[in-house]
Amino acid sequence: MQIAGKPRLSLLRIIEMNVGFFGLQFSFGLQQANMGPIYGFLGADEATMPLLWLAGPMTGLIIQPIVGAMSDRTNSRYGRRTPYFLIGAILCSICLFLMPYSAALWMAASLLWILDAGNNITMEPYRAYVADRLAPEQRAVGFLTQSAFTGLAQTLSYLAPTLLTSFVAKDVLDDNGIPVIVRIAFIIGAILSISTIIWSFWRVPELPLTDAEKAAIHAKPMTVKATMMEIVDAIRDMPKPMRQLAVAMLCQWYAMFAYWQYISFAVGRSIYDTSDPTSAAFRDATLTAQQAGALYNFIAFLGALLLIPIVARLGARLTHAMCLAASGIAMLLLPGADTHAALFVLMIGIGIGWAGMMGNTYVMLADCIPADRTGIYMGIFNMFIVIPMLIQSLTMPLIYRPLLGGDPRNVLLLGGVLMIMGAAATLFIKAGNRAPVERKSFGG
Repeated sequence: MQIAGKPRLSLLRIIEMNVGFFGLQFSFGLQQANMGPIYGFLGADEATMPLLWLAGPMTGLIIQPIVGAMSDRTNSRYGRRTPYFLIGAILCSICLFLMPYSAALWMAASLLWILDAGNNITMEPYRAYVADRLAPEQRAVGFLTQSAFTGLAQTLSYLAPTLLTSFVAKDVLDDNGIPVIVRIAFIIGAILSISTIIWSFWRVPELPLTDAEKAAIHAKPMTVKATMMEIVDAIRDMPKPMRQLAVAMLCQWYAMFAYWQYISFAVGRSIYDTSDPTSAAFRDATLTAQQAGALYNFIAFLGALLLIPIVARLGARLTHAMCLAASGIAMLLLPGADTHAALFVLMIGIGIGWAGMMGNTYVMLADCIPADRTGIYMGIFNMFIVIPMLIQSLTMPLIYRPLLGGDPRNVLLLGGVLMIMGAAATLFIKAGNRAPVERKSFGG
């Protein structure tokens, strides 16, 4: 069955085309779960530590819009988007392998810059590939499947060090103070990063470009000036619903970035009564925080699947507001969680919010952007993610001690307030008001 020139894919094919996203998100999960502790092991100061996380937002801000615009203009023998996420996956694999061998803070931070560059080269062309490949009424399923893979991949990446303690003791350290279980987890991530990407584009290759699409691409020169002008024009012509998403995105991504940076340190104080990153208690706190992270990501994996019919019934906007509210309430309660049981229960709310962040916003976005500029708008939309992260990285060192008392638990309280503000802002977005998924059976 053809819809708007695109074959309707079975659910199995939609899953296969997103397998590469599993490897990409396993890489992200390793960063989220381990970079804070790695910086702590290497002697970073808690207050200024967010500055060491600048790689993600800076590379995203610079690379993703440019790569998104370039992928819209690419016509190669390997496809329109495929060359980009192949190159990005190779960079990711190399850096993941080298990261746990970092001998100093500068080395770990430098590798994170290259690693995040690779991730960002892959990310938006991959999202554009899904939008390109699927008929409009299947895009919600495609993006929510990506969200499910995000939850599954990050569940396993967060849990990997704990699972590896079955084979290697948690207190066995390399010369740089980084546990051996962390090194092995990163090597596994390096293998998955490239192998899953290869599987996806082999099993579900890009559709051949039509003559009209080829002509349009050839009419747009692949030069730096032309690419930058295209980005400026796209920002100027940005659909109103996309602009409205900016406020909600600012709140939710500031909060989530702060959560990833400080959750291990907050758990160390709340449950293990330690603030010393060189202590055995802190290593226990790190594993506990990773187990909690695995749980919220598993909940996000299940939640993303459950959100498909909910979004179809309520629309992405209302569903997303409820997801962010659940996450905000959980973050507000986290500082008082002084037992493992309390911490793990609150991961339900964090997982629901994370599922919404990784799926609902892209459903709203895909519904309001022109098809011929999908790549560039996916890249620009990433600015709505990385600018809040950049703001957080630059402001947290200024407020950590004066306003937050030098306590990572207060960072989580701030995150909870921002999540609830994001939920309120979502209700004002003029997109995602109705179900984008038709209730039809999947084709072959």
